[in-house]
Amino acid sequence: MRPQNPLRAVPALGLASVLGSTIALSAAAPAAAQSDTPGAPIQITVRDGSLRFGAAVDVTGRLASGQPGVPVALQFRPAGGAEWVALRSAVTQDGGALHLSAPLRRSGAVRVVDATPQAGAAQADEPAPAPAPAPPPAAVSAERPVRVRAALATEHVRHHLRAGRRVEVAGALRPGGGGRVVALQLRREGRWRTIDRDRTAAGGRYRLSQRLGSPMSAPARVRFAGDGANAATSEPVGRVNAYRRAFASAYGPGLFGNPLACGGTFTPATIGVAHKTLPCGAALTLRYHGRSVRAHVVDRGPFVAGREFDLTWATKARLGHPGMGWIEVTR
Repeated sequence: MRPQNPLRAVPALGLASVLGSTIALSAAAPAAAQSDTPGAPIQITVRDGSLRFGAAVDVTGRLASGQPGVPVALQFRPAGGAEWVALRSAVTQDGGALHLSAPLRRSGAVRVVDATPQAGAAQADEPAPAPAPAPPPAAVSAERPVRVRAALATEHVRHHLRAGRRVEVAGALRPGGGGRVVALQLRREGRWRTIDRDRTAAGGRYRLSQRLGSPMSAPARVRFAGDGANAATSEPVGRVNAYRRAFASAYGPGLFGNPLACGGTFTPATIGVAHKTLPCGAALTLRYHGRSVRAHVVDRGPFVAGREFDLTWATKARLGHPGMGWIEVTR
């Protein structure tokens, strides 16, 4: 059993590489373009400053001089870093136009620089000079921020469980790295509520779990709130159902065409249940021998002692229920 994580203070419910290797010269779909003010020696536009993990930042622009054939380079500086790293290089086209793109794995800033070799560099037959800082580029654009969302992967989700047992979700956050906080959330009463948190292991792996003390059904997701390296992201993981047992019968032939107590007409295709007290329209998940159906209260009944639910004929068929016996319900 894993030791209790200090982040797990939620009551029970009742830099890896920043580069890719493929140069991309096709334009991305325009979105939230960022462009320079006139007068800069290199003017650039970033087509989209908010990217999914691994997507390419797409930069277009031109030299103010309009000169073709000038070497230029796209550079990246990770958030919180001081050094610029070259991602891609190209030469300007007619009118000094440029177009560069490269995939990113984390947030930071990009710029384009004139990559023309600086005058005064040592020649092959000259003695090597003492190490010195690289000279600044001859011309440089303004830097533009780019936010890159992290990526969440889920490898194991326990969607169906008895009330009182644990929902479980396991997976990995990319880019990998230890100590990044992820959360398991359920949507209840119109809000996402955190039920567990974990810090990722060195490879970005996480495991989330929480005991669900009472019957319930809710959409679930894994949430990363973002940090200095990456922007926030969420990954839906389906609906989580915690069940109790209830005895059910079924009704159908001979009653088709009759009005339903909650409105509408009973037909062979009606999916729903009859219940004596649950509100009309109340949603619940039903489960029988591995099959599950999402249904609503559509009628009143059953009015026979010992039976809590009446399944419509279509619901009975979808569950593979015999028409009399125990089922699992989330209400």
